[in-house]
Amino acid sequence: PELAGALYGGDFPLVDLTVMPDNHILRHQRMAMLELLQKHIRQRDLAELQPMLITLLAQGYLTENQINILISYMLQAGTSEKPGPLIRELAKQSPRHKELLMTIAEWLEEKGRKKGRKEGRQEGLQEGLQEGRREISRSIALKMLACGLEPKMVMELTGLSQEELSSLSH
Repeated sequence: PELAGALYGGDFPLVDLTVMPDNHILRHQRMAMLELLQKHIRQRDLAELQPMLITLLAQGYLTENQINILISYMLQAGTSEKPGPLIRELAKQSPRHKELLMTIAEWLEEKGRKKGRKEGRQEGLQEGLQEGRREISRSIALKMLACGLEPKMVMELTGLSQEELSSLSH
């Protein structure tokens, strides 16, 4: 009871990582990478931390599970212009963890490719729909002109320009 009271009822030390110099954090062995990421996760591009992250990975204090969790944290909460190349560079500089990091980098790149393909399909679909609408407008305009409607009225109803209307009749 006394130990529990002292442990849970007393004050506990709070560490403010934001005021701690990075070189001091690097000496915290197993906790260094987590502390470094927590300190900088929202303040700057994580690619700037690459040399320190490589140093920490090379020290060998972290298990694969810990690395996986820390990389997931980086990807979810952090900012980086190009996370795939960052992870790939960490893998290249850290032979001990290369396989795990390359798997993550390849997954990121595949995810990026899928997103790019999806966006490309959406863009192509939109362009196709616009061209289809334009073609329908041209077809309707030709029929209106054939029925004797004034060109000005046809332009107003179809949204075609004078040039587009002129190109139809030639």
